[in-house]
Amino acid sequence: MVELLKLKPVFKERIWGGTTLRDSFQYDIPSEHTGECWAISAHPNGNSTVQNGPFAGKELSWLWDNHQELFGHTSGDRFPLLTKILDAKADLSVQVHPNDTYAKEHENGELGKTECWYIIDCKEGAEMIFGHHARTKEELVTMIHSGRWEDLLRRVKIKPGDFFYVPSGTIHALCEGTLVLETQQSSDTTYRVYDYDRVDHNGEKRELHLSKAIQVTTVPDDVNQVKPYKEEHGSTVITTFVEEEYFSVYKWNVVSEYIHKNDAPFLLCSVINGQGFVKTKEETLSVQRGDHFLVTANAKEMIVDGTLELIVSHT
Repeated sequence: MVELLKLKPVFKERIWGGTTLRDSFQYDIPSEHTGECWAISAHPNGNSTVQNGPFAGKELSWLWDNHQELFGHTSGDRFPLLTKILDAKADLSVQVHPNDTYAKEHENGELGKTECWYIIDCKEGAEMIFGHHARTKEELVTMIHSGRWEDLLRRVKIKPGDFFYVPSGTIHALCEGTLVLETQQSSDTTYRVYDYDRVDHNGEKRELHLSKAIQVTTVPDDVNQVKPYKEEHGSTVITTFVEEEYFSVYKWNVVSEYIHKNDAPFLLCSVINGQGFVKTKEETLSVQRGDHFLVTANAKEMIVDGTLELIVSHT
């Protein structure tokens, strides 16, 4: 009865990355420009590996293909979600993602990319780009091609603990000095709109994808305002951030002991602070800040014991 799967992340070097994933989480990162921790992923571009139990050494995609019972026999031809931690030492490119229909047709059957962000930490006065001011497609095209970025882009102030829901079609960008946990559809499709004219280590500008970006951008903008709500379970506080088509995302702030009755087909869990134990009928897993694990369909009840904060998601 496999109930808890601890997962080994995959790390990605990025032009905008830094060392916070090492400095804050003690991860063994590949370089001083590491931007992404693919923490729970079955995507072919970065596949997490099981670290414990009878499936140790197996990739998450292999489990999805060969042991559907662990995932409640969830429909779909691939593992649907991807959890990341992003270290934005510098600004990310201004970008937009396609929906399922567009991605399937234009990106070799890839899923679309609706995502959301939990701000783990950020510098004082940090901001992000979230949406745009164009009222029509024609105005969007004109503002992009004339480089009127200050007029086009909507900037918002952020602080630790903020949460943003970013549907496909939303122009967005994380800005420098931001550490974020991202929950998203399992997709690696991004269309760059603007990259600040910067160059890579070869002196080359990165490719933009203006035609596709313009086609998929929602106009007029429809920025979603999240309205989190909290529930107390003894000394534990559960914050519900979003319950949408592709995923539901919560924050568990556990003090002492929390008993969770699980009716989801599986849970994706990331420890963003503290340490403790996760106990099911058959297993006990020691966890601490920076650990990521999956609760399978076999675990109908789990106990989280300790003082820790987790971001939890499911389909």
